Order: sequence, then C-alpha cells, then structure tokens
Amino acid sequence: MNIFLTGATGFLGGRFIQNLAREGHTLFVLARNLQKAEQLLQKVADSKGKIHIIQGDITVSDLGLDNVTQQELVNKIDVFYHMAALVKFDQDLKEELFHINYHGTQHALQAAKKMGVSHFYYVSTAYTLGKEEYAMEELHSLEQTFNNPYEESKCKAEHSCMEYLDSFHVTILRPAIIIGDSKTGEADSKFTLYGLMRSLEVFKKRFQRKGLGDRKFHLLCEEGSTQNLVPVDYVADILSDVLKKGRENKIYHITNSNPPLSSDVFQIMRDKADLQPFILAPYDYEPYLNNEEKQLNSVVDVYKNYLNRNITFNDSNTQHLLKELDKKPLHMDKDMIKRIITGYHQTSLLSK
Repeated sequence: MNIFLTGATGFLGGRFIQNLAREGHTLFVLARNLQKAEQLLQKVADSKGKIHIIQGDITVSDLGLDNVTQQELVNKIDVFYHMAALVKFDQDLKEELFHINYHGTQHALQAAKKMGVSHFYYVSTAYTLGKEEYAMEELHSLEQTFNNPYEESKCKAEHSCMEYLDSFHVTILRPAIIIGDSKTGEADSKFTLYGLMRSLEVFKKRFQRKGLGDRKFHLLCEEGSTQNLVPVDYVADILSDVLKKGRENKIYHITNSNPPLSSDVFQIMRDKADLQPFILAPYDYEPYLNNEEKQLNSVVDVYKNYLNRNITFNDSNTQHLLKELDKKPLHMDKDMIKRIITGYHQTSLLSK
C-alpha cells in the first residue's frame, strides 16, 4: 500500500513508521527537516518497505510541494496519515497552535483530496473534550469551554476532517498522554508528562545552586486524580491496526481504561527521576504556598487542568478493534510506569 504521512519524524511518528515499513508498505514521508528525516531512514534500513522523503511544510498551501511532485502523487497514494502537530498549552501561543494544528490540517485535507486518496487518518488527542469528565468516541462541540488553545485547535481540526466525507473515508485517532516504550522505557519527548518533569528538573537545579539542603516544595495536584498514560508502542500499534481492521468514518480513543492515580505516578517520578524535593498538595493549599512554591506552580500552570481530574474515555471502538485482531487491551501496572520513567531519566542524563 502507498501511504503518505506528515509528522512521521516525531516521537510517535518514528515508531509508527517502523511498524509500516516492517509490514512492507511504500511510504511517502513529508519532512520539513531533511536531516531529521534521514536519521529516521537509518532506523528502518532493514525493513521490507520503501521510504521516500519529500520536503514540505504543512503550514503552507499544497504542503509546500512543487507542481511536478503534486502531479506525481495524484492517484498514487492510497491513504494519508496526518500526525504533524504542535503540542503546547500556552495561551499566548494560540495563533501558532491554530496555524499548525488547524490550518495545517486543512492544508493536509486539501492535499489528500488532490492526491485522490481513499482514506484520511487524523491523529488528534483524547483531550478535545474540553472541561468535560466523560468522552464518547464522537465529535465534541466547538461551543464548549476548552482548557487551552491546543485542545481547541485539535477539536476544530477534527470537525474539518469530517467535512471531507464526500471525498474520502475519515478516521480520527485520539491518543491520551503518550509516554515511553512499554518494554524498554525508551522515550524521546519534551511534551506533556515529560514537559512537566523537565520543568521540575530545571526548578530543582536552580535551587540546588543556591544551596537547596533538605527543603521541600509543594506542587499543587489532586492526589486522587488520574493520569491517562499510554505507551508510545501501544499507540503506534493501534495506528497500524486501524489500517488492517478499522471501521470507516469512526473515532478511536487510544486511552487507558485503568489509568494510574496521580499520586502513584508522582511517587514513581520522585523515586526514579530524582525529584525528591517535590511533594503534592491539594489545590485548596494554594493560599499557604511560599513565594518559591508560587513560582514553581506558576511555571507548571499549563499542566494544571491535567492534574486535578478523573476523566473517563469510552473506547468501545478501540476495544472492538483489538478483539477482532485477538489482541489484549492495554494493561499498565506500576512496573511498566517505573520502566518508562527510568528510561526517560536515563535518556535525560545522557543528553546533558
């Protein structure tokens, strides 16, 4: 099968590419950074499939492809996977987030239509539900209240995808919080959970230089909240599985049916990632924070809405898919989380 992909040089995309290449597909990978794309090719050098790197950019019309390349791709591509996105939660980045996540998706949809593809797969996020606590595998309202412009941009992009059903089939895939490999712990990400950990590491290092001693700092987080973590290899496998047995024009939650408590995840972070100076405190403790703790919580404020909730994601479509393929649902125990956090910490140390 001939498959066109955006965002394939990222954390998730790199793993997904390996799956597709092993299965013998011919891949056309859009890349803005050719050096990064060449590094990706080295990882799949022994695969059955062929990989063609095409320089381009989702933020411009026709993905930045010249007329000759566009004509070469017409009626040549079977399916299109759109994964490229900016994963940041800052309010002041709203314009950039919409430029990449919403307008970039529109450019991808227009390009897919010109190519004459039969199916468009859009990798979104499970958090397009805004401030709700329960999510079905269906489109969420654009009129709801979102926690940040990232969620809003992805939700609006989902609606754009479904407007193209007259041109091709559409499948929306919604991963929750993507973390490292379930078996090796290998991670290559600066976002979501790893972004939080990195912020804590930087804060700790700054105060170590001042003579930290045994001081503790309160991080606001509801201990009874949950963290919907999903390993990158599990997500990549689902992206491959929908190509084999997925139902047309459906939404799939790639989520954790039994997400760990925030308190358990944080304790593992303290033990395995050397973050002992930080202890959790409920949000009603906020008036008692000292100045340094206020500074700490201000730095990680963009993660606030993911540290105080218990969200339930209905994943009936995904469970049906796994059953059809005789695969087991995700089972994430504490040992797996420890493996993943340790893998990230070791990678972080090596990069310093």
